[in-house]
Amino acid sequence: MGKTVIVTGSARGIGRAAAMAFAENGYGVLVNYLHSRDQAEALAGSLRDKGAAALACRADVRDRAQVKRMVETCLSAFGGIDVLINNAGIARQALFTDISEAEWDAMMDVHVKGTFHCSQCVLGHMLEKKAGNIINVSSVWGMTGASCEVHYSTAKAAVIGFTKALAKEVGPSRIRVNCIAPGIIQTEMNGFLTKDETRALIEQTPLQRFGTAGEVARCMLFLASDAADFITGQVLSPNGGFVI
Repeated sequence: MGKTVIVTGSARGIGRAAAMAFAENGYGVLVNYLHSRDQAEALAGSLRDKGAAALACRADVRDRAQVKRMVETCLSAFGGIDVLINNAGIARQALFTDISEAEWDAMMDVHVKGTFHCSQCVLGHMLEKKAGNIINVSSVWGMTGASCEVHYSTAKAAVIGFTKALAKEVGPSRIRVNCIAPGIIQTEMNGFLTKDETRALIEQTPLQRFGTAGEVARCMLFLASDAADFITGQVLSPNGGFVI
């Protein structure tokens, strides 16, 4: 069997585009979801119809037991895990003074604890075979910070620090760990933006448009490929020049 990828939060948006791109390039794909069962099952079915090996699996990345079951399901179905994409995420806008402790914890749990659980649970398999790729999804706001998104920016910055540290630790075992920090991408997650906000962000982007989920997925494919075999601990930011 060919290579296998787990993409967390892959029923929609960037995760969905990643699942499709990896399937088109011969990977078996585990489509992870939490709430979007119908969309995840439809995506997995569509990938199978196109000749790919695909399976939808519900797991809350915040829950260690559920993540372990997801990893075991992937190993049982596909026989291995070559790539993990930690994509599951949430986004909220709020003044810092209005963020509740529960909202803060929720942001950290999904982005930071989720990345911790998923990475640690797949690493046993990757360390045993001394090969593997982990790709974490951060954001330009994790690089620069964003007003009214302090909790989101903090969580995404933590993902970058996690990436750099883990890359050093597992590099001797030939496991690469990298990070994607997308700019403004046209997805449902950014659907809250007003027309004025959208226009302002486009004006601040030298390429004068938002990115697409497919463009981010192609960056992930590159980082998982042999072409990136000497790249680890890095942050690749497809952002149209928004941050340079």
